[in-house]
Amino acid sequence: MAVITAVFYAAPGTDISPPGGVPGAVAFWIALLVLGNLLPSRFGITLTPSAAVVRNVRRRTIPWSDIQAVQVQSSAGIKSIVLHEANGRSTELRAPTTGFLSWDRHFQDKLHTIETWWQTHRGPDWTPIPPPPAWWNTPPTRDGDPLVPPK
Repeated sequence: MAVITAVFYAAPGTDISPPGGVPGAVAFWIALLVLGNLLPSRFGITLTPSAAVVRNVRRRTIPWSDIQAVQVQSSAGIKSIVLHEANGRSTELRAPTTGFLSWDRHFQDKLHTIETWWQTHRGPDWTPIPPPPAWWNTPPTRDGDPLVPPK
């Protein structure tokens, strides 16, 4: 980031100076690096015998008995863990995640730990959620109209 900034300001034809001069730009990048290292530690999940405490942007406590499934979701090459609740709400965990630029060698171990806690503490009242529909096994739509719900 610092090299890109230096190249941008030193490139011919750019008369833009950083706010506060070079010390201001250096302070800005140092502040971004510090925040970048501190903020990810705020995200994650704490496993307790009664609930999963999820720390995303805000903190939520989800009782194990309300969680119906723990699944891996892949989006744009980044795998994350999703907790599916009985009321239909899905909570994607911001950590642990793994992807191309931030590969977590212990992602499967962390997933296994969360699944084990859930299976141990969920209680007898849970029911598994059905798998997401795929194009080859979805029910037919009424009159061939894709906007009409299936029968």
